[in-house]
Amino acid sequence: MKNLLPLIILVLLITSCEERKQRYFAESEETKTLEAGIIAYESGDWDKWKNHFADTAKIYVNSKEPITLDARLKDLSSMTEAFSSYGFNKDKDHIEMVLDKMDETWVYYWGQHYGTLVNGTELSIPVHLAVQFVDGKIIAEHIYFDGTEMYAAMNAMQAETDSETEEAEN
Repeated sequence: MKNLLPLIILVLLITSCEERKQRYFAESEETKTLEAGIIAYESGDWDKWKNHFADTAKIYVNSKEPITLDARLKDLSSMTEAFSSYGFNKDKDHIEMVLDKMDETWVYYWGQHYGTLVNGTELSIPVHLAVQFVDGKIIAEHIYFDGTEMYAAMNAMQAETDSETEEAEN
C-alpha cells in the first residue's frame, strides 16, 4: 500500500503536465495574411486582395447567404469609388487566430472603418470579420457591420447628384 501512493502521485503529475495544444494566437501566418488583405483593400489593389482567397471562397456580408469572390470584389470596388479616402483605424483594431474545437482555423478581426465620401461626409463604422482559413487561403469570410449610416449618406449623396443633374438639364 505504501508503494501505491507514490505511484498514484507520479501518474497524476505526469498526466497533469501533458502539454495542451495552443488554441489562441495573437500572431500567425493567417493573421498576417488577413492584415495584408486589409492593406490591399485600403490601397485598392484588388488583385492582391483577391489573391488571399481560395477560388471557391464563400463570403457572407451581413447575411447567411454567401456571395462569390467576384461578386464581393465588384461590390467593394463600386463602393470604394464613392470614397475619397477610406481604411481602418489600426490603433484600435484587434486580431486573433483561433483553432476551434474541430481544429478549424479562424481569424477574428474587430476594427473601426473610417471613410470620407467624395462629397466630404465623414463616416466611422465598427466592423467584425470572422475568416476561415485552409492551407493558407481564405475559404469563408463573414463580414458584420451596421451599414445604416453609410447607406443613408450614400443615398443622400446620390440624391444631391440627381438634383444637380436635373437642374443642369432644365
